[in-house]
Amino acid sequence: MAGGTGTRLWPASRELFPKQFMALAGESTMLAETAARLSGPLFADPVVLCNDEHRFIAAEQLRAAGISADAIILEPVGRNTAPAAAVAAFHLVGRDPEAVMLLAPADHVIADADGFRTGIETALPAARNGSLLTFGITPSRPETGYGYIERGGPADTPGVFGLTRFTEKPDAATAKTYIASGAHLWNSGIFLMRAATYLAELERLHPDILAAAREALAGADNDLDFLRLDGEAFGRSPNISIDYAVMEPTDKGAVVPLDVGWSDVGSWDALWEITDKDNAGNVIRGDVLAEGVRDSYLRSDAGLLAVVGLDDVVVVATDNAVLVAGKKASQDVRKIVDRLRKDGRPETVTHTTTYRPWGSFQNVDVGERYQVKRITVKPGGRLSLQKHARRAEHWVVVSGTATVTRGEDIMELKANQSTYIPIGMAHRLENKGAETLHLVEVQSGDYLGEDDIVRLEDIYGRS
Repeated sequence: MAGGTGTRLWPASRELFPKQFMALAGESTMLAETAARLSGPLFADPVVLCNDEHRFIAAEQLRAAGISADAIILEPVGRNTAPAAAVAAFHLVGRDPEAVMLLAPADHVIADADGFRTGIETALPAARNGSLLTFGITPSRPETGYGYIERGGPADTPGVFGLTRFTEKPDAATAKTYIASGAHLWNSGIFLMRAATYLAELERLHPDILAAAREALAGADNDLDFLRLDGEAFGRSPNISIDYAVMEPTDKGAVVPLDVGWSDVGSWDALWEITDKDNAGNVIRGDVLAEGVRDSYLRSDAGLLAVVGLDDVVVVATDNAVLVAGKKASQDVRKIVDRLRKDGRPETVTHTTTYRPWGSFQNVDVGERYQVKRITVKPGGRLSLQKHARRAEHWVVVSGTATVTRGEDIMELKANQSTYIPIGMAHRLENKGAETLHLVEVQSGDYLGEDDIVRLEDIYGRS
């Protein structure tokens, strides 16, 4: 499940490039690490559910990790985990009526992957016998940022326990009582069950979710490597999590306790907690100078960041935003995001770099009637054949070889060569070489918005 937006990790995480597609806790992206963790003889190829806007990012990251997806299903609107799980269950039951479904968010960290797989094997017999299982994490502290599960007595399957109740994120005093009880576990949001069992419980508890998911999948269209759900049908589903819709009211619930170094990386504080630190307790990423700083998370994705004389802070600098926060207040970053959204600010949506199926572009400078971009086209990448009604473009190749369609002409440009695209002229840029293509684009005109594109032909199926 890769459809979240990761607002509490702003400004690194944005709507068009959220945390699951970033390498926050390791060398690989969180999606790639999750898919790798759930690969091997125990698993079939993964079914990935993500937002339409992220489809090419998800596909490229799986390809780069050498993982073949059974399907990449595109959610036209966000409707939380219960409808997403229903779509996945219908998809799997169509392949195998006895399929066992593991629902795993793409943005979690699990340090002990072998231990996690052992927990799944422990839970499998109970899942095959009709239980709806969740995995509860043995708590290491009275955390107020997680939900809790109260476990019951041992079930018939060794290592599996009854499930007494779910509790939302508690206050600090309540969290301390939970830790003292020894009966409470953190709610991981990871579930294991027969797909058919889940659908049967939805039929009983939330037939409206079931109907919307069934119709959305029945009306889905194949789009290149993606399965695009019917938007109208999926939009009729209630917006509700699997916890509320099924796991809390069901009498089939069970829990498997795990101690595997799990984190949902839901805040900068949580990321600091799980990341290696220096002798002063600091996590430092990027070009950072720290003087007299302790127990802090310091990150720069753009330029030098200098921090002096502060303790227990989060400082994150990106190419167009800087966050400074008390580490204990990092759960409240979403309040800043809410204010930015209310004001219509673009900083919640995208960085200055925007990713496309062919590569990416970065906004370098913008002014009255002009805009400068750095464009990167990966080997084999091919932009759409397009034209613009209100802007002209100048292209200068920095490195690599560009194959340029310019009206009726096709030409090759190498480093330090350039061309000019007048307003209204059909044009295309592609990289037929083995080396990544880098060029600078200067746009000029009375309107420079990304919606001034008329696509005449596109290998990626974009309209």
